[in-house]
Amino acid sequence: MFENLAKRLESVFKNIRGQGRLTEANMREALQQIRNALLEADVNIQVVKKFIADVQEAALGQEVLASIHPGQQIVKIVHDELVKLMGEKNAPLARASKPPTIIMMVGLQGQGKTTSAGKLAVHLKKAGHKSLLVGADVYRPAAIKQLEIVAQQAGAEMFSLGEHADPVETCLMARGEASLRGCDTVILDTAGRLHVDEDMMLEARQIAEQLNPHEILFVANAMTGQDAVNSARQFNAALPLTGVILTQMDGDARGGAAISLIEVTGCPIKFVGVGERLEALEPFHPERMAGQILGMGDIVSLVEKAQQVVDQEKAVQFQKKMRKGDWDLEDFLDHMRQLKKMGNMSDLLQKIPGINKMLPQGMDMAEDDLKHTEAIILSMTLKERRNPNLINGGRRRRIADGSGTSVQDVNALLKEFQKMKLMMKQAMKGGKGKKHGRIPRGPMPPLPGF
Repeated sequence: MFENLAKRLESVFKNIRGQGRLTEANMREALQQIRNALLEADVNIQVVKKFIADVQEAALGQEVLASIHPGQQIVKIVHDELVKLMGEKNAPLARASKPPTIIMMVGLQGQGKTTSAGKLAVHLKKAGHKSLLVGADVYRPAAIKQLEIVAQQAGAEMFSLGEHADPVETCLMARGEASLRGCDTVILDTAGRLHVDEDMMLEARQIAEQLNPHEILFVANAMTGQDAVNSARQFNAALPLTGVILTQMDGDARGGAAISLIEVTGCPIKFVGVGERLEALEPFHPERMAGQILGMGDIVSLVEKAQQVVDQEKAVQFQKKMRKGDWDLEDFLDHMRQLKKMGNMSDLLQKIPGINKMLPQGMDMAEDDLKHTEAIILSMTLKERRNPNLINGGRRRRIADGSGTSVQDVNALLKEFQKMKLMMKQAMKGGKGKKHGRIPRGPMPPLPGF
């Protein structure tokens, strides 16, 4: 997400840094380029106009024209204004003083409400909450059956009165059912509806009035761009929305909807969907997002993700083995699987500050590389993984046939593994002397998936 915008802004800032000092002329040119970059990223035009005006006012107010390092100061101003535009800080979910907390999901058809309800249940489960998913969509065929499957996958309870029941009555009964089942959160999966459908909007208002939800979350697909922004504005006029969940943020390289939504609706983005798995829902942090857009990375989110999915004890054991240089392909396979739990590799690398500038232009950390590496290692016997020196010519041919790769691929993996093993031992050993505590010169070997 924001890939195109990040590249355009990096180009703008690179030009500014090369100026030495800023003049009104090249500052005006830079702002015009930023404006074009935002418009190309599908940011609402009114939002762009206000943003550029705010950046210009802040820049002049801080006497950027006389600054020794104007480029860095402009980057900071743009960063700060982006943070303001996207809501300044994370907006957590409201919780009821007396359970259950009621969360109502609304939006157009096909935007991912049912899946987002399951993702939200998984997110809340990690925080120690038990959710009841409520099937209030009686119009879409198999909607309730889909919710049953999602609830089962999410480890949540599910309640419905059937496909012919009244949605308002279903939601009202769900509140009492939650107390009986020991659920402290009720997530209402309502039907998709158009804002121009008066009967359907009336039904949504009746549910909101009868249950007085603590959260009314509008679910929008980021891929629809400004259509998502316009729909959110119209729903916000009809219902007292409290927040937004943006789905498929991983599939939108522009990201303009995320930047526009808060300014247009006044509602904070509370979560973003970044994948198909039920675990792929992340709280929206404006400051971290602004950092990613401007190439500053998001190391905090990376650490939080690692803490959630990586086995800490195994990670410590692996680090100890790396220091001694006695880790093997079995350890590497386990470590690689731990990394895969964190998500797409190229997305993870983008969260590391400065990494996007170090990687070759257009580099794609293909998941196929991970699959090939895993296939090769899995085609080895346990003895071979633990002692790669046993792998002779005949064994290499067998491993290549078993993994659907070539002998050359197997040779490359074994060679790069040994080189990486030596380099990591030297890098992590530390201590006194010229030979220790520093990484050897030369490029890191391109070990797939490491």
